[in-house]
Amino acid sequence: MPHIVIEESRCKGCGLCTTACPRNLVSLNDKPNSMGYRIAVFSDAGKCTGCTLCAEICPDVAITVFR
Repeated sequence: MPHIVIEESRCKGCGLCTTACPRNLVSLNDKPNSMGYRIAVFSDAGKCTGCTLCAEICPDVAITVFR
């Protein structure tokens, strides 16, 4: 089953991955991290197709897709 892992230390909360996911499985956390960024979070691994669009668009290379 495909899923993604988001490295919190690399994510700056730009939100590009949230627009790239065709299934809307990536969103920005409501609570900022220790650096003040609202980081991306992944939900519902059962619906992920492993398309890699979120990882491809991430400018901080913070997302890894496992198929």
